[in-house]
Amino acid sequence: MRHLLALLCGLLLAAPAHASLGPGCGAPAEYLQAPPLRATATGIATGRLRVLAVGSASVLGAGVSGPEAAWPARLEALLRERRPDLQFDFAVRGGRGSTAADQWRAIEAALRENQLDLVIWQAGMTEAIRGMSMEEMTTTIAHGLERLAARGVDVIIMGVQFSRFLRSNADVDPYRDALRVLAMRSDAAFFSRYDIMRAWAEAGIVDVERAPRASRTAEIDKLNDCLARALGAYIRDGVQEARR
Repeated sequence: MRHLLALLCGLLLAAPAHASLGPGCGAPAEYLQAPPLRATATGIATGRLRVLAVGSASVLGAGVSGPEAAWPARLEALLRERRPDLQFDFAVRGGRGSTAADQWRAIEAALRENQLDLVIWQAGMTEAIRGMSMEEMTTTIAHGLERLAARGVDVIIMGVQFSRFLRSNADVDPYRDALRVLAMRSDAAFFSRYDIMRAWAEAGIVDVERAPRASRTAEIDKLNDCLARALGAYIRDGVQEARR
């Protein structure tokens, strides 16, 4: 039991700089509650965790100071820092303009190369920005979730980001709702990036759109770091649920 508790506590990714805010830079606790992540828990227990992060621009760190500041890179760094005893295989696929169909092809290619424990699928941004077919998006993601479930792979669907500019120029809510429903129907996890980012902005924790131009890059770096910490706390909760 002590070994198990130590294993789970090792996934706590909140650094001292953010300790006063709580896990995930103070993200509301209700958004850090995950369903059981059984394959992830098994991977950790066996000493090897295989993760794929796939998505559009944010997976490569749009606007950050360097590739190492993107949220997938920060998540990997935090995991390695907290659990140096584990073997991590952490891959990132995607880029600006990547659609659900592009992302699913990238996931299929990764599966042909190696078995995965966890896929973090940042979906819906390209479709929402361009007003693309929601039916095509949902059909593709639903198919992907079914295939991944059959392979015993955990999936976290990461929803669209919060942006006042985006809200004023695109109808994002149907895409947000569709992703949430897809995850619920497929027993996948849903990480509500929009709600978490909005909570941070309202609390003044991190707000890229209202940051002075001179500090914009630093604020984007902070946002990516906080997303990684919140996602780490979310994964930890899913591992705990799987172990109960």
